[in-house]
Amino acid sequence: MEVVYEIKFSKRKTLNITVERDRRIIVRAPDNLSLEKIEEIVQSKKQWLKEKINHTQKYPVVTKPKEFTSGETLLYLGRNYQLSVTDELIDGIEFNQRFKISRNNQEEANKLFKKWYMHQALAKIEPLAKMYATNLGVKFNEFKTSEMKYRWGSCTPNNNIIFNWRIIKAPMYVLEYLVAHELVHLIEGNHTPRFWNILSIQVPNYERAKNWLKKNGHVLEIDF
Repeated sequence: MEVVYEIKFSKRKTLNITVERDRRIIVRAPDNLSLEKIEEIVQSKKQWLKEKINHTQKYPVVTKPKEFTSGETLLYLGRNYQLSVTDELIDGIEFNQRFKISRNNQEEANKLFKKWYMHQALAKIEPLAKMYATNLGVKFNEFKTSEMKYRWGSCTPNNNIIFNWRIIKAPMYVLEYLVAHELVHLIEGNHTPRFWNILSIQVPNYERAKNWLKKNGHVLEIDF
């Protein structure tokens, strides 16, 4: 198998290889690491990369987008809630055990729901980030939710943490796993036994969360 990969240099101290959910191989390397050394390391991981690339559960399937009509269901925090399209004049999205949107805004539903979900993501995830940072004794510089392609979260070399807004559709225990996961990277850059040991102390049921993502991650990929 010929290994084709993209290199992203930064001020990080260690090299990290990830296989994105679109099967791209991304190598994040220290600025001073030679191309020859990077190639040597990548080639040594050839069998592991082959297994990752061929892991069918990891990659999204084509899912029919929502039509935003009454009776449609939308996923939020691991549960499906029905949508009601009403003649009432509603500013944006209302939610109280069901979603409500004004018929006048139905054509802009995708835009309005994305705005609502991004707001909820900030509100739910940031307190978790502060809690786990305190528990771990680490500090992050900036927190935000964003449009991230094929990633659930990221910890940058500048200690900024970024999360894909779509994870707000997952159960709370999955959010806890994803947030703790990125913050543990402030202590241990790679997925070493030490990394998983630290994570297991913070999130004892992290394997359950990983399995949920393997099984349902493709559902989060679509906007709604």
